[in-house]
This record gives sequence, structure tokens and C-alpha cells, in this order.
Amino acid sequence: MKTPTALLPALALAALLATPAAAQTLNIMRGGDAPTFDAHRTTWSPAGDIINMTQDTLVALDWDGKTPVPYLAKSWEISPDGRTYTFHLRDDVTFCSGKKFTAEDVAYTVTRLRDPATKGPYAWRAGEVASVRAIDPYTVAYELKQPFSDLLLQLTMFTNVMMNRDNVEALGKDYGIKDLDGTGPWCFVNWQPRTEINMRRHDAYKWGPKMFKNPGPVHFERMQIKIIPEESSRVAAMMSGRFDFTGSFPSSFIPQARANPNLVVTKAEPNFQLLYYGFKITRPMVADARVREAMSIAINRAAIAKGVLLGNADPAYTYIDPAALDYDAKTAGIIKEDLARANALLDEAGWKRGSDGMREKDGERLAPRVYVSANTNSSKVAEAIQGFLRKAGIDWRIQAWDATIAPVKMAEQDYELWSVTVPYLTAGDLMSLYFDSRNIPTPNRMNWKDPQTDQWLAAGKGALTPEARARNFGLVQERVMKEHLWIPVLNIDMYMVTNKRLKGARAHTLYQNVFYKGLDLSF
Repeated sequence: MKTPTALLPALALAALLATPAAAQTLNIMRGGDAPTFDAHRTTWSPAGDIINMTQDTLVALDWDGKTPVPYLAKSWEISPDGRTYTFHLRDDVTFCSGKKFTAEDVAYTVTRLRDPATKGPYAWRAGEVASVRAIDPYTVAYELKQPFSDLLLQLTMFTNVMMNRDNVEALGKDYGIKDLDGTGPWCFVNWQPRTEINMRRHDAYKWGPKMFKNPGPVHFERMQIKIIPEESSRVAAMMSGRFDFTGSFPSSFIPQARANPNLVVTKAEPNFQLLYYGFKITRPMVADARVREAMSIAINRAAIAKGVLLGNADPAYTYIDPAALDYDAKTAGIIKEDLARANALLDEAGWKRGSDGMREKDGERLAPRVYVSANTNSSKVAEAIQGFLRKAGIDWRIQAWDATIAPVKMAEQDYELWSVTVPYLTAGDLMSLYFDSRNIPTPNRMNWKDPQTDQWLAAGKGALTPEARARNFGLVQERVMKEHLWIPVLNIDMYMVTNKRLKGARAHTLYQNVFYKGLDLSF
């Protein structure tokens, strides 16, 4: 295969930097970093895969993306009223430190996550907990204030990994930064932010879920994860053979990866990832739903999917992928691309074109500030949207932040719009995450506070039948879409790219991780 000319400088650099890898070291590359690896205090997907490598959950998610399977909990029972889960734990699990894992660790972990002082943005994933008690060293009573229809699925997420209390309390604010002690197949060694993460094999590990052929330990002594933000450098480094695995291969270069005889490209399926732009509706410029709708319908999603993602995404006209559990088909016609209607809505809202064609109102230019993470699909798509919106007289002001800074900047909320690509499992998962008023200011950055939405969410989460769950989550979808709180743009494909010498690789859909545990990997 002929190497693209644009990649030659980066390829040469990669060749110079490359060093022979030790036979027992797995070399991974990623494009972004995270602000912390404390699972209770982050929503950032680049944290999720590291957390899942080093720590375990009570329940694992099977390859089908919808079936919970035993993990640290070998079995469980659910009370008829859906409020009490009794988990029976494995008795052979240890942390990397050698400490035995018991029911007391479960009680501590869930209590910490739900503690308001933790300020856990994903605390809701544990349900409305009444209490978590150790009945004996290997039996846990997990009691809810109300049923939570998605609990087992949510317990597979990185937010709900089990923690060692001694480790957490000894490190304090440095937990998840300087160290973390987990029961996972990999043990945390060190982290140089924006540079690399190093891990070692957890030699005692033998409790991998049944979805893997190898229950543990992993086949490698060490793992080194390099962080390379620049896209062409990542492409060149992977194509040169410097790395064994990446889930951060740019979509626009997937055809080149497929054509390379030394690489293997695998698409994660099923996969629900929505690239959206959300409105902070308490900002005056975007407080009017007509303005928000105009921005959403003035763009051409199919052109963006083809031109920016080169076909590695599908246009998104709804917040929930039609293939996802509890998708509401009635939302399909709410967003209809129509530049003429967009212009009419803006005129009606009082935003008139100035001499340069851009719109103004009361002396203010319609120039919303848009926050994105640099070197991501969101930043590239934002530039395409910017061009479409100029035709409607809207002047998007894009601010791209480094991935390690973006969460902090987004938390400051000094913007009209922001963008991420959010992974989810079900309609209830995504709706509960973003549109519950209790999740203001993050991840409900829209500042959407609506009692009816909260009521439907509560009914969906507490439903005891699939029909009641789907009905209530469907009502939420219709409500928030008609308010145009987001601009859904693309349902993003997710790939992993591996060196052909790496065997046993399989893409997992869980929270953009692709790499999940790595128990079956070998050379």
C-alpha cells in the first residue's frame, strides 16, 4: 500500500522514536487523557477504559452489549418488589495490594459513590440506594428506595467498580492520580499526564467473567499506554508497527488501516455513540427554542457524515439510536432539516441579518460560544457545522480545549453550546444521565429543570415491566426533543485497530472502551 504523502513526516518521526518492544509488554496508543482515574468523580470516557483495566464490577456486560453476566458477584437474587438485590460474591478475589475483597468493600464503595460530598456525576448509576449491607463476608444486601429497572446493566459501568477503602483514604485527593488499588487484571504502576500510563500484570487474578476464554491472569507482564494527541502521528505510529492496539485510530484513516496488511480493523457492534451539541438554555442567546431548532435544522448531517467522518458514522436525527432499547419511534419526525424554515424561525425570534449577512438582535451578534475537545470528531464536525450555519446568519465561535482541560472548562459553563460524543446502553441510560434535574450542573449542562421530565424518568427507572419502562422513557424523548435541547448530529462508528501479531482481540461496546480487560490477548 502506498503511504499518503501527508503522513511521511509523522511516519519518519514514529520510526525514529520506536524502540523494540519487550516480548512481554503490550503497547497501546490512545489519543486523549483524563483528569483523574477516580471512578466516582469523572464522566470522561478516556478514564473509563483505564479504570476497567485496573478495577472490577460486580457484574460484567457480555459481548452483545445488553446481557449482565456474573463477575465479582457470582450470582444474585432480586426481591419481588424489585427493591432488594442479594449478591453472592466470589471468595477468591484480591486487590493488587494483596488485600482480600469482601462484602465490606462493596458497602464502602457504594456508600462513597452516593455520598453527596463525593459529588459523583454518575452516582445515579447505583440507583436510589437505601442501604448496602454486608450480611456475611461474601453476601451483600443491596437495598433500593425504589426499583431501578436498569440496575444490573448500570452496575457493569466503570462508575461502579469496587474500591479498597484503605487505599482511597490513604491517598485522599491523590486517589486515582498517584495510585489506585483494584481487583482488575492489570495493576496501576504510574501515570505521566498527557504522556503515558504504565501497568503490570495482576498475577493472582483468576476471576475473569465467563465471556472470556482465559479467566486470568493476562498473558503480558506489562502494559504501556502512550498518549498521542496528533492524528497523523497516531496513524503513522500504528502503521509503522510501533503499537499493538489502539481504539483511537482516526475514522478518516480507517480505509488506509484496512488496506495495510499488518493491521486488523474491527468494528464494535452493537455500538451506541451520539455526537451532539448541547445548549446551555439559561444563556440568553440560546434560551429561545426557535433559535435552538433553527441551528439544528440548518445543517446537513448526511454531508457531514460523508465529508468529515468519511462514512464512518450515520446521520442522527434523534437522540436515541433506533436500534437501542426503548427508542421512541414517534421522535423520528421532530427534526427535519430545512434551511428555509431555519431562516424563518430566526426572523420570527427577532434575529435580523446585518450588512454582513450575520444576524443581530438588540445590538448583539448571533455568535454563540461553542466548547469542544481538541483533536476529536466534535472539533472537526463543529467546523463543518460552522459553515452550514453561516448560511443562516449564525456565527459559531468555536473554542477547542485539550482533553485534560476540557472537563474543567465545560464545568465552568461559560458557553452557549458544548459537544461530546456520549456512549450509552439504552434510552433510559441516556435520558437519565442528561435530563434529570438532579444532575445539574453536570452532566445536565443544559440546566434543564422540568418536573414532568423528572416524573417520567422516575417512572421509567422504577418500572417493573418492560412496557411501562419504554412508555415513560419514550415520553421523555419526545419532551426534550421538542425543546431542541441538543443538536444530534452523528451516530459514530467505533473501531479498534490492532497489529496482526496480536491474537484474541475483540472490540467491546462498553462506554467507548473497545479494550475491555484484555484477558484473551496474546502474541
